[in-house]
Amino acid sequence: MNTPAQPADLLRDVSRRRTFAIISHPDAGKTTLTEKLLLFGGAIQLAGTVKARKSARHATSDWMEVEKQRGISVTSSVMQFEYLGHTINLLDTPGHEDFSEDTYRVLTAVDAAVMVIDAAKGVEAQTIKLLEVCRLRNTPIITFVNKMDREVREPIELLEEIESVMKIDCAPVSWPLGMGKRFRGVFHLLDHRLQRFAPGEERKTENDEVIEGIDNPRLDALFPDETASLRNDVALIRGASLPFDRALFLAGAQTPVFFGSGINNFGVQEILQALVDWAPPPQPRDGTARMVQPAEAPFSGFVFKIQANMDPRHRDRIAFMRICSGRYSPAMKVQHLRIGREIKLANALTFMANERVASADAVAGDIIGIHNHGQLQIGDTLTEGEVLAYRGIPYFSPELFRVARPRDPFKAKPLAKGLQELGEEGAIQVFQTALGSTLLGAVGPLQFEVVAQRLQSEYKVDALYDVADIQTARWLTYPDETTQRNFERDQAARLAQDVDGNPVFLAPNRPVLQVTMERWPKVGFHAVREHGQRFTDT
Repeated sequence: MNTPAQPADLLRDVSRRRTFAIISHPDAGKTTLTEKLLLFGGAIQLAGTVKARKSARHATSDWMEVEKQRGISVTSSVMQFEYLGHTINLLDTPGHEDFSEDTYRVLTAVDAAVMVIDAAKGVEAQTIKLLEVCRLRNTPIITFVNKMDREVREPIELLEEIESVMKIDCAPVSWPLGMGKRFRGVFHLLDHRLQRFAPGEERKTENDEVIEGIDNPRLDALFPDETASLRNDVALIRGASLPFDRALFLAGAQTPVFFGSGINNFGVQEILQALVDWAPPPQPRDGTARMVQPAEAPFSGFVFKIQANMDPRHRDRIAFMRICSGRYSPAMKVQHLRIGREIKLANALTFMANERVASADAVAGDIIGIHNHGQLQIGDTLTEGEVLAYRGIPYFSPELFRVARPRDPFKAKPLAKGLQELGEEGAIQVFQTALGSTLLGAVGPLQFEVVAQRLQSEYKVDALYDVADIQTARWLTYPDETTQRNFERDQAARLAQDVDGNPVFLAPNRPVLQVTMERWPKVGFHAVREHGQRFTDT
């Protein structure tokens, strides 16, 4: 099939896009780095989500009450800003391990990622999982070793750990001068200069000093105790490590490594510069029927996230859509391929650092928000008519289960509505059992806490969550109607439907699941359901 034409202005605008996510283990400093990138990008003037003043422009990447209380991100935010002639789309992913499913979906919508490592703790479990997810798509990774203003591990030791545990080659681009209270700045190995920063938590400092060359006498004058060690480290690194190779980086085989302190503004600007200089613009996408080029004129994209009640005053539901090709224009009409009809994209939103604004123009690589009244679901593909299906949006089998019921029996209806909407947005998995109960499934206990808090604050429902006698679930496929009828008759008490109406088998333990699978070899038991493909095996 011939690829549609690529207009020059669209090609130019797409080439200026950089769309990336920040991934890390909880408490590594991901949200702080998010704010500082916005600060250096000029999108905000003051960092600090919880303590920010009403009169100041500030970042709002952590907006949910649970996030404010715990200081972690449990939802994914989208922020757009301009930097050096480029449009940057920053996706702030959940940092908590309970929300790996939402994070996976967000990572399908980006072209690169920034991995944040805590310099004191090194490589942690959640970071390993997230990097594995990036590996599935060969996503280019930039590494930021954070918290160098504290007493941390030796930088060379950290590099060795990243390489051995993460199985990815490291190419140091900056190198720290000191650590803890004696942290002075970062030496840029490619530009042969030291960037000296004045500590400052909230505002970008304007008196940054650059010292050119590793042998500059000014280094000895300013840092007599640390300079000799810096020269030794730089000589060692240049001799022992592979130089940065952009081709290897773009292939996901090598990660450039930067050292710094997000909270004190050390090394943040280098990350932004690397994103502009090295990170890829929007890439071709597999539309099932063919590979779709980002600068093609026909519009297409897919929904990777649905967020209910971002503005509780308006009870809104926003579908987050990654544009894969073409250009969005206000009130344009597109084909909703799952339901097979045309819809109008009226009043789409762009997410700036601290506000939502009407999107007048957006191209491949951008994330737009579409007001959603239930017609859009995670994984939906929208096009200007061509039959495409962007795939890769997964639903994982839950590991924890609760039976939800309202404390007040008269609240059954709003409870059902709230759970339906939260299930559609992917905050929790919701199953209706054959016996008539509503079952919640999650990969971690914090998801239940978030759902309870949101049901109470957004739907005014106080619910009880009883532990269910279920250990695992599998989506079902049948070879024929006779097998389906026989299986459903035999296993009626263990059947349910998910929020999209797919059949599910609920097992009280692994042995029961194994025995059932052996008794019914023709029935498909699936641990992962992928939107668009319906089901996949693991």
